[in-house]
Amino acid sequence: MGLKYPGLPSFSDEPGKIYILDLLHPKPTPVELQIKGELDLNSFNPHGISVYTDEADDSVYLFVVNHPEHKSQVEIFHLVQEDTLVHLKTIAHPLLHSVNDILAVGKESFYATNDHYFASDVLHFLTLILDYPMCEVVYYSPEEVRVAANGFLSANGINISPDKRYIYVSDIVGHDIKVYERQQGEQLRFLKSVAVGSLCDNIEVDHRTGDIWLGCHPNGQKLVKYDPEDLAGSEVIRIKNILSEKPVMSLEYGDDGHVLVASTVAAPFEGKLLIGSIFHKALYCDLK
Repeated sequence: MGLKYPGLPSFSDEPGKIYILDLLHPKPTPVELQIKGELDLNSFNPHGISVYTDEADDSVYLFVVNHPEHKSQVEIFHLVQEDTLVHLKTIAHPLLHSVNDILAVGKESFYATNDHYFASDVLHFLTLILDYPMCEVVYYSPEEVRVAANGFLSANGINISPDKRYIYVSDIVGHDIKVYERQQGEQLRFLKSVAVGSLCDNIEVDHRTGDIWLGCHPNGQKLVKYDPEDLAGSEVIRIKNILSEKPVMSLEYGDDGHVLVASTVAAPFEGKLLIGSIFHKALYCDLK
């Protein structure tokens, strides 16, 4: 079905759904999660997601960016069984005005990226043409809501290092990954930018090695215009040792759109890789 998002093609009027996939199963098959609670499922339009596990009792919470009727809000769910989510809370705030991705850091706290500063597409386009970085990362908790980092042309994916010390944010239009040190009081200290050379979308982090895996778009114009005769391609880029002076970057997957159109995410786990897209399909890969 894909994400329904202004400016991008959409191929279904069906509401969004959430699936779970066991990458280590001999024949992985997506299983739709049942959603219980007061959430309006008819207008459900999920975007970025993040999982938080409470170390006190191992409870699992799923945070989902939702765009019902082109609004931006965050839904918090409790995973109560392997196939059931219970909706706990909807969070909306003026600073969370154009949320793309989310990073949960507590049962009700998170970082979120805004990919637009202005609601107007014309004004947003002008900020890109003029190379004026106005987008932000917002920190939310029940106690405070504030801008945690700014200076992005379009803040997109966000994720965290395995030791929880560093936070990575992709500036999709800026073609780079910004690295921050997470400090006391959930303050972020900017450390560096790493040029990617592609429109880097979502960020996944290998839980063992700390390597960064990026779903990327090699051609932004093809993505926005969508011509079935000239489809947007896909790239998966891996960054090793991103905190070092000389990170090592490699192209792990590349396609001109004949196999996968508009890759957005590449999630590695125990030698397997799941590559997702905006409105096309997903690829399950064996890295070995």
